Amino acid sequence: MSIVDDHQRRPALPSRTVVPLALDTAGVVSAAGVGLQPLADALRAGAVAGGAPPAAHEAEDYPPLPLRPADFVAADLLGPKGLNRLTRAEQLGMAACTLALGPVADRSATGVVLGSAVGSSGGVGRFTRDTFVQERPYMVNPSAFPGTLMNAAAGRTAIRHGLTDANATVSGGPLASLHALRFARNALVAGHARRLLTGGVEELSPQSAWAWQRAGSLAPGTALGEGAAVFALRTLQGSGDGESPLALVMAVRTGFAAGGPLAVARRLSTCVRDALARSGVGAQDIAVVAPGAAGRRGWAAVEERALRTALDGSDGSQCSDGSDGSGAPRGSRGRDGRYVLRVQEVLGETHGASAALQVAGVVARWHDPHLDTRGERAGLVTSVGPDGSVGCAVLLHPHAGL
Repeated sequence: MSIVDDHQRRPALPSRTVVPLALDTAGVVSAAGVGLQPLADALRAGAVAGGAPPAAHEAEDYPPLPLRPADFVAADLLGPKGLNRLTRAEQLGMAACTLALGPVADRSATGVVLGSAVGSSGGVGRFTRDTFVQERPYMVNPSAFPGTLMNAAAGRTAIRHGLTDANATVSGGPLASLHALRFARNALVAGHARRLLTGGVEELSPQSAWAWQRAGSLAPGTALGEGAAVFALRTLQGSGDGESPLALVMAVRTGFAAGGPLAVARRLSTCVRDALARSGVGAQDIAVVAPGAAGRRGWAAVEERALRTALDGSDGSQCSDGSDGSGAPRGSRGRDGRYVLRVQEVLGETHGASAALQVAGVVARWHDPHLDTRGERAGLVTSVGPDGSVGCAVLLHPHAGL
């Protein structure tokens, strides 16, 4: 008897009572700059100005890849004290969390859930190297060890701001941010948390850049980037400040498929249909799509096939942007009228933070004063991993109403 993914057997779930999450604030640090408006400007222009990569340590150097480092000064957001003891990932994550936290009086009612590939790839690489090249293993710098832990950014953020609610870090490659969103959603809906700073973080380091270069995993012309995007989430029944949220998170679904690209495309299309059914949003309501696989060689066509199948009911021979799966220009409107927002083509491939930055891209578009998006009801964020993992999130425009 063969083992079949039960999600592939059962039909899409029927619509049920919607439990939306309010996305109240967003802290974004990316190659576009700090905040939602620089991101909206960059996505509208279709490009960001290149910058110097983060300072490398010792003899470390970057491979010949286009780079999109985050455009921010950590001391401006975190203050100068103790910055030399923080890894790049900690600086990015803490900065985004600080921006998303805002002037909240009762910070004890807030927790942190971050997605990340491995935490600080540079910190892990340097610490591991020291255990081989130093005279004795115990000659490594002990103060560098905390930065090698995957939960360093979330933990330091909680300590810095006195956040005593749930604290978690979720791994998962390019799906890390969606896993974090799903974790946070489950915790909030079940009443295990009241307010969660949720998102993803990824640093740019020589170690990770060489890994991408040697693996040949980046799509041609794709830059390697870094960044963090964090959102303050709560249930609508939770206490808010009276202001309307930036967006509503209606559903988050993740899954896995083995058996090759076609199986992965089918699994993602099932995820999307389930998410739409759970959120009470129809495929015709999706006005903007932010796919996440454009930066990874060979996976954009898989993702686009799934989108065409899930949203338009076709066999996936053409994609949601009207292309053949090779990728449309960033920020294009397809034949079906949906706006395709390709965040990776502007910010670069940001791996563990990519889905969070895609969510930030949708939110930035909806609040861009240069655009009138009041007619857009819902947005869809999707992601595909090279191991067959897939996921999506359904967002509702704040003006759409439930």
